[in-house]
Amino acid sequence: MTMAISARQRNGSLDCGGAQVRAHCRHLATVVTVGGEVDAVNVERVADCLRHFIVGDNPVVLDISGTEHFAGAGLSLLSTFDEECRRAGVQWTLVAGPDVIAQLTDGDGECVFPAAGSVPEAFADLADAVVFRRRLALPLIRKSA
Repeated sequence: MTMAISARQRNGSLDCGGAQVRAHCRHLATVVTVGGEVDAVNVERVADCLRHFIVGDNPVVLDISGTEHFAGAGLSLLSTFDEECRRAGVQWTLVAGPDVIAQLTDGDGECVFPAAGSVPEAFADLADAVVFRRRLALPLIRKSA
């Protein structure tokens, strides 16, 4: 996959003006890790980079737990990412630290985005969803045979 964005590649990650973005394609999902600082200066560059990982129907795990600074611009980044994933029909899960999750909770104390406590927890949730869908489809397959 080539990226037509202005970011330097360093140690396998893309430098987006103080934020580093790295992606790993796994069986269940693509894990996109954002580290460093996300602020008003680089939020558009980070958003442009993240758009490249919304591909087909492959789920995305967006791990921002390693960010050192996640300002209000970062919160708008998540809203934009959520909208773009919904439009593309891509399932996504957010992995973030407790301070970021606290900023994203609604009146009921629930995170406004699909969230998991860690990348392995996000993978477990995705695997459980696959098993659930297979169980739903199994009776349909048996009836047609």
